[in-house]
Amino acid sequence: MADPASSAGLTLVGVGPGDPNLLTVAAVRAIESAHTVAYPVAREGAVGMAASVAQPWIASGQRRLPLVFPMVAAAEPRRQAWQDAADRLAAEVAGGRAVVLLCEGDVSLFASSSYVLLALRQRHPALSVRLIPGISAVAAAAAAGAWPLALQQEGLLIRPTPEQPQELEQLLDQAAGGGWVLALLKLGGRWPWVRPLLAERGLLADALFAQRVGWPDQQLCPAEQVPATEAPYFSLLLVRQGWPAVLP
Repeated sequence: MADPASSAGLTLVGVGPGDPNLLTVAAVRAIESAHTVAYPVAREGAVGMAASVAQPWIASGQRRLPLVFPMVAAAEPRRQAWQDAADRLAAEVAGGRAVVLLCEGDVSLFASSSYVLLALRQRHPALSVRLIPGISAVAAAAAAGAWPLALQQEGLLIRPTPEQPQELEQLLDQAAGGGWVLALLKLGGRWPWVRPLLAERGLLADALFAQRVGWPDQQLCPAEQVPATEAPYFSLLLVRQGWPAVLP
């Protein structure tokens, strides 16, 4: 429960990919001291994933504020949701409350909270916002799989999996030429064509497949062990096409 002395303000809090133990000390302190805990949900009445992760530190007396961020392709419903969320959060702060907005993963990496932040700057520019970073699914997957994410002069490119095979072919060529490690997010229904493409290049054995990182049903294994069936939305792939010259 929030301390009565907690000052009004808004904090965007990254809660990591799924495991409650991966929250930072700063994140836990911000949640515990908040009057209002806001979190995204896909629809009215749904249980938010970020709220589920942070549940151990949300007290029964704290006000909960679910914010609907619809999972749709159309731009206008999403834009309206971010603007509505910004207005509701600003109203909470104007009421003298310490408010946190929970975000799965990190608050700045492919995060809905980033759009809310931009909406706040546009609609409520005087509102001060603090950001607490969280562990990303990419970093958590690499750690859980004991997979070095980047070494020496390697680059690291994090991006959603391309929509078309030719786009991924070009990306792999660029990564190989530049010495980049690729972190491909949101494999989902693309895995049936991504797998054979990587197999042709001999990349499956050393690539790390990760699914629902940080959750009880987490799966981590070499990509060659995953059949070419549709993977869940919350899956990613780490691909290295060569090792630096100086190794133990």
